[in-house]
Amino acid sequence: MQRMDRTALAARVARDIPEGAYVNLGIGAPTMVGNFLPRDKDIFLQSENGLLGMGPAPAEAEIDWELINAGKQPVTILAGGAYFHHGDSFAMMRGGHIDICVLGAFQVSVHGDLANWHTGAPDAIPAVGGAMDLAIGARQVFVMMDLLTKTGESKLVANCTYPLTGLACVSRVYTDLAVFDVGPQGARVVEMVDGLDLDKLRELTGVDLELA
Repeated sequence: MQRMDRTALAARVARDIPEGAYVNLGIGAPTMVGNFLPRDKDIFLQSENGLLGMGPAPAEAEIDWELINAGKQPVTILAGGAYFHHGDSFAMMRGGHIDICVLGAFQVSVHGDLANWHTGAPDAIPAVGGAMDLAIGARQVFVMMDLLTKTGESKLVANCTYPLTGLACVSRVYTDLAVFDVGPQGARVVEMVDGLDLDKLRELTGVDLELA
């Protein structure tokens, strides 16, 4: 069983983003998706700190620390890109103008509930950021995460036990072992890595799964 690493997973997510889409990439691993979007297609990356038209990460010699995304990572901007007040950026997000957002998660339920801002640990610093706005405002929410925690618990669950970011907002979950569609019908397996079958995936997650 060969797990996908973060780079391969980011490339897999990028394959499902259509031309013409307005896309927000969440802080952390989801930002890597921007490096795999085809250059011959018009896909518009938006950042909640006030950018539209972001390009891939810059070469080290071309870094401009006045040009960063919401995660404070250096970015590039494509011809025709724009800067604007973050209030306008959040209006885009809340107003339903973002086609797809890609977020990380601590848990996703089989019905599409999202928990990605706080584990409830007493020493954790809760900070929901723009995730709640994206979860309710984006037309589609993709989640990119490892399927299992470091201690082997599934992050795809029947019901989230962590504080929720949004209810029934996630449509697709990309993990290092499988891709799932989630929603009212429950979780359906779109694809799996080589060496993994449906029975083993059910055992790993502990949830009822069907093939898409």
